[in-house]
Amino acid sequence: MKPVIGVTPDFTAGDRKELGSHEPTIFLRARYSQAIEDLGGIPLILPLCEDSSVRRQLLKKVDGLLLTGSGPDIPPRLYGERQRYRFRVMNRRRYDFELEMVRLAARSGVPLLGICGGMQAINVAHGGTLVQDIASELDRPLQHRAPGPATRRSHSVCVTPKSLLYRIVGRKQIRVNSSHHQSVKRVAPSLTVSAVASDGVIEAIEAPARRFLLGVQWHPEFLYDRDQNHRHLFKAFLDAARKR
Repeated sequence: MKPVIGVTPDFTAGDRKELGSHEPTIFLRARYSQAIEDLGGIPLILPLCEDSSVRRQLLKKVDGLLLTGSGPDIPPRLYGERQRYRFRVMNRRRYDFELEMVRLAARSGVPLLGICGGMQAINVAHGGTLVQDIASELDRPLQHRAPGPATRRSHSVCVTPKSLLYRIVGRKQIRVNSSHHQSVKRVAPSLTVSAVASDGVIEAIEAPARRFLLGVQWHPEFLYDRDQNHRHLFKAFLDAARKR
């Protein structure tokens, strides 16, 4: 049987002109659902329901949960900091839904994969913090907002030995794409680092106590059809969901 994967969408209250809509809109970049479908899963785009009991019901209907990336940032007040830079912040309807879904999935053992902003949401939901802007806060960082197409691998990451990520890719180092200006700062107590870039930026986190809870800072949905490392990542997630 194909596992059903709940996919968190993005949200605009009608204030994002680039989307051409002036009314509240739930939307999803097709590449996320396409990756799930191509590799043997059934993507189910989740509604951003506000009722906690409905969220619990939604989670019971899926075999795995995929947290997607986001243009706007998680508000820094959610991890105990003031906002230091003038970047757009995420709408409450999205971050409230995602953070609770992360906690519910962790407690119920639902396999969870977070991509880019999804990885950051996993860390914040578990009590960690974020670097609000890499270019402003780090000395001589890599260019994490890499120019050119997202299908281009821009730098390498070192994978932590014996980690879940290492068991998936079977390599100490892999090449990844990069399209973010924030990253994990203080890792949540229940999580560990499973990949780091050469400038010290944390590129992957996981929960050793969980069967499958993994966050990656890059975008494997752009690379799964041309790079086996990123294909293996999705397949491992789907396999965990299928076994559940």
